[in-house]
Amino acid sequence: MFDLDWHGIFAPSVPILEIMLRGTVVYLVLFVVLRLTLKRVGGTIGLADVLMIALVAAAAQNAIAREHHSITDGVVLVTTIAIWSYVLDWMGHRYPWFQTFYSPPPLLLVKDGRMLYRNMRTELITEDELMSYIRRAGVQDLADVREAYMEGDGSVTVIEREG
Repeated sequence: MFDLDWHGIFAPSVPILEIMLRGTVVYLVLFVVLRLTLKRVGGTIGLADVLMIALVAAAAQNAIAREHHSITDGVVLVTTIAIWSYVLDWMGHRYPWFQTFYSPPPLLLVKDGRMLYRNMRTELITEDELMSYIRRAGVQDLADVREAYMEGDGSVTVIEREG
């Protein structure tokens, strides 16, 4: 019971630089791929948050399950992923050109009670889905919508006509 393999638990099984490089490449590739796909992938949770959760869970699982990986391997990988998450957040805050890529601007889906089908096709949102978002906003008739936007986080904002 107390005969633990301390070396196996804490000694990295792979060079630390390799772990950091693998974590960096996977994080950045997945970020770009997810960013170039639909905005609604993450719903109301930011893309970076979803990516961070998924990668940290996968990275931590290897170290916890001891599938030929040490705790140190998992800690280094999780730390690398967390650092990249912070760096991308910082770049999005610091550089306006990166912010446009990092957090896309809102996309107009409805203008003066008319659905903008081209924009809806861009996000692969159907009429039924859009109407569902509009009803959730408390608006029953499309004619009562002044504007509706697909936000960068995947949520839909509905602005009702006055009067």
